Amino acid sequence: MEEKSKGTPWLVKGDANGFFGLFSNVLTNLLAAIGLLAAINMPSSIIYGKIVPAAALSIGIGSIIFGVQARRKSLKENRSDVTALPYGLSVPHYFIVAFGIILPVHAQTGDWVLAWSTALAWNVVQGIVMTIGAFVGPYIQKYIPRSALLGSLAGIALTYIAMNPMGEVYSTPYIGLLTLVIVLAGWIAHKRLPGNIPAGLLAIVIGMILAWVTGYMDIATVQEAVNGFSLSTPSFALNHLMDGFAYLSPFLAAAIPLAIYDFLESLDNVESATADGDEYPTTLSLLVPALLTLFGAMLGSPYPTIIYIGHPGWKATGARVGYSILTGISIIVVAFIGLLPLMLSIIPLVALLPILIYIAMSIGTQAFKTADPKHIPAMILGLMPFIASFVILQVNNALTAAGTSAAEVGYDVLLNNGVKYEGWSVLGSADILVSMMLISIVIFLIEKRYDKAAIYSLVTAVLSFFGFIHAGQIGFGTGMSAAIGYLSMAAGLLFFHFYRHSDDEEENAKSLK
Repeated sequence: MEEKSKGTPWLVKGDANGFFGLFSNVLTNLLAAIGLLAAINMPSSIIYGKIVPAAALSIGIGSIIFGVQARRKSLKENRSDVTALPYGLSVPHYFIVAFGIILPVHAQTGDWVLAWSTALAWNVVQGIVMTIGAFVGPYIQKYIPRSALLGSLAGIALTYIAMNPMGEVYSTPYIGLLTLVIVLAGWIAHKRLPGNIPAGLLAIVIGMILAWVTGYMDIATVQEAVNGFSLSTPSFALNHLMDGFAYLSPFLAAAIPLAIYDFLESLDNVESATADGDEYPTTLSLLVPALLTLFGAMLGSPYPTIIYIGHPGWKATGARVGYSILTGISIIVVAFIGLLPLMLSIIPLVALLPILIYIAMSIGTQAFKTADPKHIPAMILGLMPFIASFVILQVNNALTAAGTSAAEVGYDVLLNNGVKYEGWSVLGSADILVSMMLISIVIFLIEKRYDKAAIYSLVTAVLSFFGFIHAGQIGFGTGMSAAIGYLSMAAGLLFFHFYRHSDDEEENAKSLK
């Protein structure tokens, strides 16, 4: 009689580590998103009464779906080591939603509800493009080398995942460095901790105790959070959403490339899970964040959702199915009963952020560990668009804080002081797609497939010409200068292909022996 498959249990010991890590990550990102809205003085009734419950439900449902998906996969394959895909809000959009949509519309109309409605309409566009991307994803996996997909993830990890947390850690090193070493000891060195307490939980508890004992935290903030406590549940916001479309047109040009960014990052993370032994169906997996982005917008959330970076890291901690389901349930409960402001006032952010640093380390490790060593130079090049876009973001933030902009200061003035603002802006625009294409081109060059590298250069030139990369907006000829550059690159590659072609064939034949 054939033994019945048991698969991965719903809950294992390692799920505790994964839960405290992923829940902290998801919670931190949600708190950051609503913190930006509070910073522009958006009414709390909209933030906590409308946006938070809708966003939390879209996160929670997705986390539960991915947990169930992992459980079903484990039963089908009779495995006990399947780890669910992590999931949450898309990080880069926080700033766009707050400062690029809601604030400008409010400045124009003086109406916070209309500004929120416009952001909902914008999120619908995101969801539609992501849904289309779910069906395109398998073709990208087929034609883009794995090192290009994982290399671009390493770029995201190095910059947008790790840099701000590292800055926060070194701003308060007596808390940040201690919590960081606890996380690394537990999850990388696999050190057994007192009472077998999960490393993520221990880091948060120690960080919280230190923060309160040393006066880093403020009791007045806690009292304010308690006084503002209220229950909130989501409701459909279809009327508001339709109102928002009337003001959407100025923001459409940026919506499409940002949505492409989202589905490409989710695609990268599906590929990352595959490289780590958990191969999930691409289209079905990508449809989860796409459709839940649409669902969230209908309920009142202006934020798209994505499959998160970090699957290899959570798998290494022993997390399997339960960590994802517990995260989904917990984020819904915390949001619905109004605990988010209270948690933000009790737990110091610096105690949570080392978890993101660990995830960045895990992603970088996987990217370079699974790559063919001779492709590593291409992957190093692929980091540079992310560094450029991150630097430009910091420059823009600094100039905005000073009440000016790069245009007002003058690009020549910045250039004369060593800030290559225009070049870095071009390099970093649509960084994830730029990174994939650059890595692919150089990989084929390394493999002496100059003809194929030339084809990818021509494709990149077309993407540039229409502004999908290297331009601030999509349009005819908006990325002309970069397009010309890639055409010249293709010409050079074609020359290499035909020049002493027999030598390349001989070398490739020798390498196959």
